[in-house]
Amino acid sequence: MTKLADTKGYHIISEWLKDKGYKAFAFQEETWKHIHAGESGLVNAPTGFGKTFSVFLGAVIQFMNTYPATYRSRKKNGLQLLWITPLRALAKDIGRAMEEVIAETGLSWQVGIRNGDTATSERQRQKRNVPEVLIITPESLHLMLAQRDYTEVFKTLRVIAVDEWHELLGSKRGVQMELALSRLINLRHTTAPAPPDAAIDVPATNPKKKAAAPSHNNTNAPGAENTPPQTNSLSVWGISATIGNLEQAKEVLMAPLKKTGVIVKARLSKPIHVESILPDEIEKYPWAGHLGIKLAHKLLPVIEQSKTTLLFINTRGMSERWYQTLLTIAPELAGAIALHHGSIEQELRIWVEEALHTETLKVVVCTASLDLGVDFRPVDTVIQVGSPKGVARFLQRAGRSGHQPGQISKIYFVPTHSLELVEAAAIKQAIKEELIESREPMALCFDVLVQYMCTLAIGEGFVSQQLYEEVKSTWCYSEITEDDWRRALTHITTGGAALTQYDEYRKVEPVNGIYRILNRRIAMHHRMQIGTIVSDAMLKVKFMSGGYIGLIEEYFISRLSPGDSFTLAGRNLALVQIKDMTVIVKKSTASKSIVPSWNGGRMPLSANLGMMLRQTFNVALSKKAKEPELKILLPLFELQEQLSHIPQSNELLIEHIATKDGYHVFVYPFEGRLVHEAMATLLAYRISNTMPITFSIAMNDYGFELLSDQPIPIDDTNVLDLFSSDNLINDIQRSANATEMAKRKFRDVAVIGGLVFQGYPGEHKKARHLQSSASLLFKVFADYDPDNILLRQAYQEVLDQQMEEARLRAALERIQHSKIVITVPDRLTPFCFPIKVDSLRENMSSEQLEDRVRKMQEQLER
Repeated sequence: MTKLADTKGYHIISEWLKDKGYKAFAFQEETWKHIHAGESGLVNAPTGFGKTFSVFLGAVIQFMNTYPATYRSRKKNGLQLLWITPLRALAKDIGRAMEEVIAETGLSWQVGIRNGDTATSERQRQKRNVPEVLIITPESLHLMLAQRDYTEVFKTLRVIAVDEWHELLGSKRGVQMELALSRLINLRHTTAPAPPDAAIDVPATNPKKKAAAPSHNNTNAPGAENTPPQTNSLSVWGISATIGNLEQAKEVLMAPLKKTGVIVKARLSKPIHVESILPDEIEKYPWAGHLGIKLAHKLLPVIEQSKTTLLFINTRGMSERWYQTLLTIAPELAGAIALHHGSIEQELRIWVEEALHTETLKVVVCTASLDLGVDFRPVDTVIQVGSPKGVARFLQRAGRSGHQPGQISKIYFVPTHSLELVEAAAIKQAIKEELIESREPMALCFDVLVQYMCTLAIGEGFVSQQLYEEVKSTWCYSEITEDDWRRALTHITTGGAALTQYDEYRKVEPVNGIYRILNRRIAMHHRMQIGTIVSDAMLKVKFMSGGYIGLIEEYFISRLSPGDSFTLAGRNLALVQIKDMTVIVKKSTASKSIVPSWNGGRMPLSANLGMMLRQTFNVALSKKAKEPELKILLPLFELQEQLSHIPQSNELLIEHIATKDGYHVFVYPFEGRLVHEAMATLLAYRISNTMPITFSIAMNDYGFELLSDQPIPIDDTNVLDLFSSDNLINDIQRSANATEMAKRKFRDVAVIGGLVFQGYPGEHKKARHLQSSASLLFKVFADYDPDNILLRQAYQEVLDQQMEEARLRAALERIQHSKIVITVPDRLTPFCFPIKVDSLRENMSSEQLEDRVRKMQEQLER
């Protein structure tokens, strides 16, 4: 094979880069060589170093080398590059960067964008004239697989790029991606499904070998004469920022190819400067949520000296508060500040993204909606408000500033309570040690599988044995058994043992050995539900005059009465009425308005950050502590040590405290709120087995509280038994009422698996109706089909996701080898105070809570 450096495409791209004052990085050239050789793999580089161009320019060079004489004049080449992105917001920027390259190098390629925002007319145009580059989301790719003629669209495909693979990995969207890849890869070996020799309903142990299907290539395309013959290879490339399990991330992506693949790693350092915004005075009794806003004025000089600043907030509700606060203390920012989160209407989000690109905005208050971005977007400074809860997320956000090679990424950290400054110090050390979190891939997601089977059945249909082999080639379903496959097939064809009497669950029919959906109504319903993101019911918010503002969750708006004021998209709004799943509002002049809260906003502390946090406490009282965050916290640490103890990394601290509220036990594993919730319920269950006692439970990312009206028997004689990992699964299932948790989880599984229809556009069913339908099905399966694969999955997800069973087990085993320190302080301590405040939060408004906390602080500091 000709060396890449000797090819025409390489010279053209090298000259183009030179004309723009750039030179390709070594990792980019390495990726081009692998694509030139028809290989696949994973590109890993820091944010801002041109990962996008490493794969895109590789595909361009490949095309130029295939058609060196006619690459400029060739049109209608068919799809050459499929670019899969997890966020719609990225598509426009990526497309813009690609079109610039295409125009300046003289290619006649077209770039198309396909996602939920793409107009029907544009989709039809793409169908008539398939663009050479298609930028698409996983959901829209599955919708394309539901079309009858999708095999024609993908037959010319040469390169698949999965952008931000680390964001998809470990989620059901990542599983969607695996399944789509298995289909596209296997299109190289099969044509549209042909009936097998004998129709089969279940996988055969030794399937008959099928005759090889004709290969798809471009050699007969118009103008292909006198060009080198194309290979039938398909390159698959993941593009990823740094994650802890890079090798596994590659394995998951490569699994359907049955290739090892390569990892192309950029050996480039990205300097990151982290600076904490320190309060003038440290509260010795901290509590979550209030301190950040008080520090807002300290951010004004940072914003002023930067051209563009991204201010990241963990939750949409707090982003609304911060936007209003900054406008209040700096009215001169009016017109130069914007708000960006997932519940703001699309046009406004797009306007903000465009304004960022053209540097017409000075500051954007945002959530994870702007976590990801393409290279060279001009952002000078990033501010993180509150703990990012993970090292990888912090690095991702930091990398959005100085988003060019050679520039320093500067990020400011704003604590929302004093103890978060310890997290800042821990994050700095984790960055030095390159302790990046892993994203664990998901296994055996049967809800995604049955949805995918129905998707293919809408289009050209599938042959059972053939699809079974394809699905088994993925990482997620590599352990699927023939019995599980048979159950999945039965589920979509008859509804399974429990639902066989109901026609609506008989979706797929075998016709001459090919499984298809023939009912148009069922097909339409399925198309509307393709996807894996299930959230609480969202209602549109509109002005009485008709202007669209954004989305609000049903559970929040249902608590308001007409006339109540709330904030959305930075505006004060008054509720008029709710009509046809739409919230009708008018402008409000009220001085106070309620900030919406959205479910799922509280992320748990990652295992890596928890470990670094425990190690950071080792130097809390040491004079050797160099970090300013630890120095300023010295008074708090001294009070904690005076009243109780500061746990070292090899210790577990347990505090017994009696107050007028009752008897409290505070435990500090520093493992994140999900693990603490499961550990607290486990402990409560085990104690209640020894004596009649009831508890209330509270937790945060640092520890948890058990509160009872009688002394809680935890001491040196029983503590290791209480924290044992023996019989863990049985105990946590009994302690946490796993059936109720699985019932709630089953709602999401049932929606993805197509058991529950969410409704037509604009007429979505209310969340309580969905839950009611799912609960009924849950009971039917539990009674009549206990081995149902979706029921099984719901219980497994409770263990894996809500209880983080693997991490809980690891924490308990760590505690078994730790020194247990039990103290009996005479009052609340700085460490337990934020947990105590969190236990009050549920039953009080923000104003009531603030008053109560202030009184508690005054009493404790006397």
